[in-house]
Amino acid sequence: MADFCAEQAKQAECNPFLEKIKEKAAALNKRIVLCEGEDSRVVKAASDAVKQKIARIVLLGNPEEIKKANPDVDLSGVDIVNPATSEKRAEYAALLYNLRKAKGMTEEEADKLSYDNTYFGVLMLKAGDVDGLVSGACHSTANTLRPGLQIVKAAPGVPLVSSYFLMIAPACGNPYCEDGAFIYADCGLNENPTSEQLADIAVISAKTAEKIAGLEPRVAMLSFSTKGSAKHADIDKVTAALKLAQEKAPQLLIDGELQLDAAIVPSVAKSKAPGSKVAGHANVLIFPDLDAGNIGYKLTERLGGFQAVGPLCQGFAKPINDLSRGCKSEDVVAAVAITALQTQI
Repeated sequence: MADFCAEQAKQAECNPFLEKIKEKAAALNKRIVLCEGEDSRVVKAASDAVKQKIARIVLLGNPEEIKKANPDVDLSGVDIVNPATSEKRAEYAALLYNLRKAKGMTEEEADKLSYDNTYFGVLMLKAGDVDGLVSGACHSTANTLRPGLQIVKAAPGVPLVSSYFLMIAPACGNPYCEDGAFIYADCGLNENPTSEQLADIAVISAKTAEKIAGLEPRVAMLSFSTKGSAKHADIDKVTAALKLAQEKAPQLLIDGELQLDAAIVPSVAKSKAPGSKVAGHANVLIFPDLDAGNIGYKLTERLGGFQAVGPLCQGFAKPINDLSRGCKSEDVVAAVAITALQTQI
């Protein structure tokens, strides 16, 4: 198992699809904050991101404790900031208070929260002192997204924040992943989206596929049914979402409802969904709920050998990205690169 994991990590570091993303990020020279200096994977990722010149990195935590806990990691070039001693902390506390006082937050509560690494990082982002944020390696999704929703909020005109995974095929390839990667959504945030929300997730995920992954989006609305092969209220939700998405983005290549095999296997698509421009060739997979999405990405990662980068967020006014607590350091580096690219959307 150890040899298998080491080989996966080696492949992830030199995957040509991911290398293109890193090169694009490096050209932007963005400043990204990593909130979890207490996590050794994040510390190594900070070092690697700087060495690879993917971004300028701010790492939050106590510098002495970080260096003591990671003696073999070269942190030269990494800007380590301790929220507890930062000269900016009082300024950020005042910013938080002004943003949240209408919701009942007191100055004392804002001051206390400004010591929290995630709140501090999000306030750095809000103030324009960094360009993007990555957290979640050792904290819950709620811990990462709550301050993001409170402080940075959704982008204008975006009805909801959602999440996605960039699923990168192994360097040796995969017969059902003709573009080298998939976008999976929503696998980390919205538990049971309505038809309207599914439609919004589909449209913004297609934009993510194009702008971040460089894919020509072909979107499949997934279900346990293909083109009416079964009847159920859950299927009705997906077909209604398809119609709404087509109305929102009439130029988008999107189809449904499709079972997974009909979405990505050409021979199955010919039988189950003949004539579809998406079936058999989908690269953006929209799951009907969080159960399906979360299970789906983990099966693809663990059994299929794909690198799962995320959950990444789409819809924030500024880039904020969560991580899976099962992530590897190379996943954090990839998230840094994607966060940098998100500044261009």
